[in-house]
Amino acid sequence: MRVLVDTNILLRSAQPNHPLCSQATRAVSKLIRQEHTVLFCSQNIAEFWNVATRPADLNGLGFSHEEALQEVSNIERLLTLLPDIPAIYTAWKEVVREHKVQGVKVYDARLVATMSIYAVESILTFNTSDFKRYIKFTALHPSSVLA
Repeated sequence: MRVLVDTNILLRSAQPNHPLCSQATRAVSKLIRQEHTVLFCSQNIAEFWNVATRPADLNGLGFSHEEALQEVSNIERLLTLLPDIPAIYTAWKEVVREHKVQGVKVYDARLVATMSIYAVESILTFNTSDFKRYIKFTALHPSSVLA
């Protein structure tokens, strides 16, 4: 199985004191141990960087530049990158048109477009409800992976 990791999984995994950290890291580890292909894309890293380097008092993690770079290096070492290619843009336009996507949900639509182009069946996410409209894909909650 090919599984894209949602940014919320990457963020929780980078926060050892967060209550969902263990669940996120254990789910990713289990998928890797079971020899599934666990993936990320450049959008994940941009979203991660945005939250990780934003000050904690502004709902970020308050990471320094160096800390954020180290976390990105960890992601790159453990997971497989799906490179940006022009076909993702075309697929994204189709996804937002077909599903009438508006507002902040546009970012999930781009992940779905990437999944479509690279034939990725599932996304590991804490926000499974965000992906219910995309019936061609399975949204996996970490708790279901660990069950």
